[in-house]
Amino acid sequence: MLSKWVKRAIGLVVLALVVAAAVLALRPRPVPVDIATIDRGHLAVTIDEEGIARIRDVFRVSAPVAGRVERLPVEVGDKVHRNTTTVALIHPVDPPFLDIRSRRELEAAVEAARAAVTLARAQVNAAEAGERLAQSELDRADRLAKMETIAKSVLDKAIADHDTATAQVAEARAALNLRESELASAEARLIQPNQLEGGSSSDTCCLTIRAPVDGTVLKLLTESEQVVVPGEGLLELGDPTNLEIIVHLLSDDAVSIHPGSVATIDHWGGPPLTAAVRRVDPAAYTKVSALGIEEQRVDAILDIVDPQEEWQRLGHEFRVMVHITIWEGDDVLQVPLGALFRVGANWTVFRIVDGKAVETPVVLGHRNNRTAEVVEGLEAGALVVLHPSDRVVDGVAVEDRTASEG
Repeated sequence: MLSKWVKRAIGLVVLALVVAAAVLALRPRPVPVDIATIDRGHLAVTIDEEGIARIRDVFRVSAPVAGRVERLPVEVGDKVHRNTTTVALIHPVDPPFLDIRSRRELEAAVEAARAAVTLARAQVNAAEAGERLAQSELDRADRLAKMETIAKSVLDKAIADHDTATAQVAEARAALNLRESELASAEARLIQPNQLEGGSSSDTCCLTIRAPVDGTVLKLLTESEQVVVPGEGLLELGDPTNLEIIVHLLSDDAVSIHPGSVATIDHWGGPPLTAAVRRVDPAAYTKVSALGIEEQRVDAILDIVDPQEEWQRLGHEFRVMVHITIWEGDDVLQVPLGALFRVGANWTVFRIVDGKAVETPVVLGHRNNRTAEVVEGLEAGALVVLHPSDRVVDGVAVEDRTASEG
C-alpha cells in the first residue's frame, strides 16, 4: 500500500517538473538591446561641409606678346623673388610668309606708292619753279618801286605771290615725304622671314619675364617650348603661407553663419585646426550635386587661426572638412540620435523601467549629427534603447545585449 502512494507522489513530482519546464520554455524571453545612458555634457551644433584650402592671392603670369617661349627655367615648388627671378623667355615670332594673293596685292600697293612719289616730286618741281618766278617778279617790282615807277600796291601783290609760292613749295615737299614713307611701308610689308637682315628676329632678341611677386611656383601652364599668343598663361605663383579656406554652403545653412563664427578644420592629414569665418558672400549660385539635384550654394571664406607651423604641410587646393559652430552649450542633457524615432509628429524613445521598454515622448532642442538636446521627457541617468528593432514595443522585457552575450 505504501509503495503505491510513493509511486503516485513520484509521478506527480515528474508531472510538475514537466509542466514547469514547459512554462519556462514558452515564457517570452527578454529582447536583447543596446542601451545608452542619458547624461549631461557639452553640446556643439555645427554645419559640416567639405572645403578647399587655397592660396589667397594667386598670380597668373601670361605672355605679353606672341612668340616662341623657351622651356620654362623654373619648376613647381621653386622659390621666386619679385622683379629678380626669370620665369620665362619669349622670342617674338617672325612675320608670316605671304601667299600669292597677298603678295600681288602688296606689290600693287608698292607700285602705287612709287607712282605717288613720282607725282609728289613733280609737284615739288612745279612749286619750286613757281617760287623762282615769284622771286623774280618780286625783285623787279622792288626795283621799280624804288624808282617810283609802279604803285606800292603792285609791290605788295608781288610780295604776297612770293609768300604763297614759298608755302606751296613747303606743302609739296611735305607731300613728297609722306609718299616716300608710304612707299617704305609698302615695301616693308613685302619682306619675307628669310629676308630679314641678320637672320631671324627670334635668334637676335628675346623678352625676359620676371616674377611679379615673391612666392612659390604653384603650377606650370606651359612646360615645353612652344609658340604662344598674347594673354596665354605660362605659370601660376603664390605664397603658400597665405592660405584661406573656401566652403560651398547650402544657402539655408549660410544664413546661420556670420563673420567671426568659429570653425574646426580636420580630415586634411594633420591635427584639427581652428579657423574663423571672414566673409559670407551675399549672392548664391546654382550647382548640380552628384545626384543631379540643383542646389543654391553660397561661398564662405575662412582664415586659419592656428600658427603656421601647425599647418605648414597644408597646400593649395587641398581638400579639408569644415565644421562651423552655430550654437554650443555646457551642461546640456543629451540623448543619442540612434535612440529617437517618430510617433506621429512627436519624437519618442524607449526608456527602460524595471527591465521593460516604456515608450516615452520627448521634446528636443538643438541637435548635431550625434546627439540632441532633451528639453522635456527624460532625466539624467535614465536608460534608453539604442536603435530599437521591430521586436521592441511598449512594455516588452529587454536586457542588455552585452550582458546576454556574456
